[in-house]
Amino acid sequence: MYTSLIGYISGGLITIALLPQIIKSWKTKSTKDISIPWMIIYIVGLFLGVIYGFLINSLPIIITTIIEMLMAISLLILKLIYK
Repeated sequence: MYTSLIGYISGGLITIALLPQIIKSWKTKSTKDISIPWMIIYIVGLFLGVIYGFLINSLPIIITTIIEMLMAISLLILKLIYK
């Protein structure tokens, strides 16, 4: 039980870390300092993390990584809109 709790807290904090950048990009309508290659590599890494979560049957990894991947995709969309 404690292992899953630590996994959820860790994943939640990592996911929340991306939120300020998304909010700032949306409010300022500026994403000039965000690199598209970095975003693509990051999203692919998150996708592989989701697959890994399924392979080891870890719900904390699956849930938090999917949420983080959706947030990263939204940041990429903002980048493409506001470039």
